[in-house]
Amino acid sequence: MALSVLIVMGSDSDLEQITPAWKVLESLGVRFEVAVASAHRSPDRVVAMARSARENGFGVILAAAGGAAHLAGVIAAHTTLPVVAVPIVTGTLGGVDALLSAVQMPGGVPIASVGIGGARNAGFFAAAILSSTDPEVASRLEAFREEQEKNVSAADARVRAKLGKS
Repeated sequence: MALSVLIVMGSDSDLEQITPAWKVLESLGVRFEVAVASAHRSPDRVVAMARSARENGFGVILAAAGGAAHLAGVIAAHTTLPVVAVPIVTGTLGGVDALLSAVQMPGGVPIASVGIGGARNAGFFAAAILSSTDPEVASRLEAFREEQEKNVSAADARVRAKLGKS
């Protein structure tokens, strides 16, 4: 059975900003589940999810949170699965606080992080992680990359034509 991605957001207010991650996963045919759990307001729920993630068929966990953004770190403390932080744009610091919370993890409890508001890249990164053991995901990811390359070449041709430099 192919592994799937667990997407955890710290609050339902993060829904709009995390949506691009699962749109990417859908487009690549990667199964996923979405849940709301807060490192601060429902810590037991977060720990239970992290500890059972592997046995529930997940291969990667995306953790979207703003503010203090301890969600990814708390999850990582309770699983050996790859955890990717998705810093949410929020508050007076615009997500910088969430990004710094993610990238300043102590040694031995690593997480990866995408940029602030980088849910789309989080989806692609989760798919890339799963592609190391799932040839179908690898093939779909490769096809996406080839399409990106074609789009860049087409854009280059359009610009050159506008400038009379074909």
